[in-house]
Amino acid sequence: MLRVFRFLVLALAFGPAGAAPPHAFPDRPLRIVVAFPAGGANDLLARVLAPELSRALGQPVTVENRPGAGGNLGTEAVAKAAADGHTLLLGSTGPQGVAPSLYAKLPYDPATQILPVCRVATSGNLVLVHPGVPVRTVAELVALARAQPGKLSYASQGEGSTGHLAAELFRSLAKLDMVHVPYKGDSQALVDLASGQVQVLFAGVPPGLQAVNAGRVRLLASTPARRLEALPEVPTVSESGVPGYDVTTWYGLFATGGTDPAIVERIARETARILADPRMRQEIARMGMQAAYADPADFGAVVARDVEKWGRVVRAIGVRIE
Repeated sequence: MLRVFRFLVLALAFGPAGAAPPHAFPDRPLRIVVAFPAGGANDLLARVLAPELSRALGQPVTVENRPGAGGNLGTEAVAKAAADGHTLLLGSTGPQGVAPSLYAKLPYDPATQILPVCRVATSGNLVLVHPGVPVRTVAELVALARAQPGKLSYASQGEGSTGHLAAELFRSLAKLDMVHVPYKGDSQALVDLASGQVQVLFAGVPPGLQAVNAGRVRLLASTPARRLEALPEVPTVSESGVPGYDVTTWYGLFATGGTDPAIVERIARETARILADPRMRQEIARMGMQAAYADPADFGAVVARDVEKWGRVVRAIGVRIE
């Protein structure tokens, strides 16, 4: 009897295939919050996804940039929004996988106030240098940094960002003394890298590639253990002199904790359909990322594993933000 009751509840919640979840979701415009400035990987991906979600859900979907505190300000805005599915976060490894271990105190509870909806894409970072830095490989960068301890500076997208931790892991494994200069995203960091204010940056792939193609910066390597599908000719850090190095970045949608599971499922299902379209996959590939859908349960497991992984890295490196 209990099993029959549960079946009836699920049937009422989800209805026939394609039916709307309870409360006629969505009943007004949605917004996707990006916790970094315009022009970064999160922002570019959100702006490609938003019009497709709008068509799928039948409501306008806007992108709102809320940068600051390594992604924590934008995440907090979603964590404290109404739990009705109308406010989403285009999150990534830094604020959702790293921040829970990096920050002594967050303005929200990552375990209960942010809910994984689905993974959208994966990528990595690009190791970039100012053209005036006399290196063309990671091995040469390591040699230069060792010869000039404390002289080279590296930019990041902010304290606790993926780029920050990617650089810190690199610095730790290669035993380098470099100076950290945090920014509020890739955009200004790339401007200062191109002008020579800083010498090194572990940048997101889309904005990093734009700067490389414009001839403003030099590309040395990518950070995942395997070469990026979009950049098969670019060597990895691991194969370029720092064995064991691996920083793979994921991007995904999150909702406010407590959002109806049926609403979460609806958003995830529509996103899966969008990502199955070859044109969307090609668009994401042109941005230097790979479409990589994962449903709510699988994506939640990915997030949990990364929280544990980066927790170990943060403790080993000794980085902590009060």
